[in-house]
Amino acid sequence: MNAELSCDSSNMAGQEDPVQREIHQDWANREYIEVITSSIKKIADFLNSFDMSCRSRLATLNEKLTALERRIEYIEARVTKGETLT
Repeated sequence: MNAELSCDSSNMAGQEDPVQREIHQDWANREYIEVITSSIKKIADFLNSFDMSCRSRLATLNEKLTALERRIEYIEARVTKGETLT
């Protein structure tokens, strides 16, 4: 019985047995993996949001450019025919 107490007290004094050390290392690894996984998810969410924002803005710019191209073609056609722009 005294041997068991001395063994328990040595574990409490900072010496872990190999199984406990492995369990603590496993939990540390799991926590690290969780942090990395969470960070990757946040990055993916940001990139998806950025992608949608860029697509929306590019679509708006495309519409504006198309409208400008139509106006230029119209003005060029009027100038070619010799019409006044007023």
